[in-house]
Amino acid sequence: MMYNREILSPIASPVKDGKPVFGTWNKAFEKTDLLEIRRPFRYPYPRWLKNCRNKEWQCFTVQNDSCLLEALFCDVKFYQMVQVLLYDKENKKKYVFKKIKPFSGWHLPNSLSNSYVDSNSPNFFFRIHNWLDADTVKLDINIESRKNPPLTIHLDYNISQNILPMAVSLSFSERRSMYAFKAFAPVQGSMVFDYNHINFNKDTCSGFLCDYKGFFPYNMKMTMCNAIGFNEEKESFGFHIAENQTKETNKNNENALWVNGKLTLLPPVLITMPDGPESNWIIQDVEGMVDLTFTPIEQNRGVTNLLFTKADLIAPLGVYNGMLVNSEGEKIKIKDLFGIGEKLFLRM
Repeated sequence: MMYNREILSPIASPVKDGKPVFGTWNKAFEKTDLLEIRRPFRYPYPRWLKNCRNKEWQCFTVQNDSCLLEALFCDVKFYQMVQVLLYDKENKKKYVFKKIKPFSGWHLPNSLSNSYVDSNSPNFFFRIHNWLDADTVKLDINIESRKNPPLTIHLDYNISQNILPMAVSLSFSERRSMYAFKAFAPVQGSMVFDYNHINFNKDTCSGFLCDYKGFFPYNMKMTMCNAIGFNEEKESFGFHIAENQTKETNKNNENALWVNGKLTLLPPVLITMPDGPESNWIIQDVEGMVDLTFTPIEQNRGVTNLLFTKADLIAPLGVYNGMLVNSEGEKIKIKDLFGIGEKLFLRM
């Protein structure tokens, strides 16, 4: 039998009567405020300290024939970070734009229905309009940098009714949880980089939108793998796979595959790096649905130390080879599919 897990009926929030609700859904929550969980830790924390332990981020990934773009907006409460990674496939060049703002600043919203977040600091502007009520999410970025050419981005994610997203609430303990929303959708828009104009057409360009919140462990570890491409029938597909510290992963996890908008829930995986993160990553499950090898070709690493916190993100670009199986038992052959792998350690 193929791996399967229950998709639950939509609910308004992953918190009910002060306790987290665990499961998998194919619709976004109306509200995601994990601070509504009563006593998520062993000892009673005041609200401000509980908020400090609630890490949040949104991530946008877009890929077409000419480039790969990833924009990360992270609020870990002691500081906010924005990082934009652009890889020029034709010239095999990588550009990284990064800004860190200590302590208070912009905050990610608790709803994706119709909400804004923006920052207009000198030389670094961004605006996210989460507007799932209108089947879209919009991202605008404008960056002027001394190290890199200026960058302007406008993206529209078309999350229509025939695109099934995935929302999960995963368990670290009885009262401590993480939430993730993932959607794979056509993307249209434009980018101006180094005074060159690039158009993104929704027929040839797709991307991931990911939203995370969680009372993660003090020493947080997470490894993620994702890529976007077209199968033999010229249908767009993408996978987004993670190995984290949550419990009961066979019953509930954040791994998914999309083929032409159809969602396949994937089993838990084990991601190993026998020779370290600079060499091949092996991504496998025990159900026979995931068998991939990721080969890094462009290294990317960022380390942030601020007060008593530390963040170490290893995010190489590379190619995937192997095989995936969708919910109908069809094998999807993966050959030299360009994507990204991320290995994150966060102490906070």
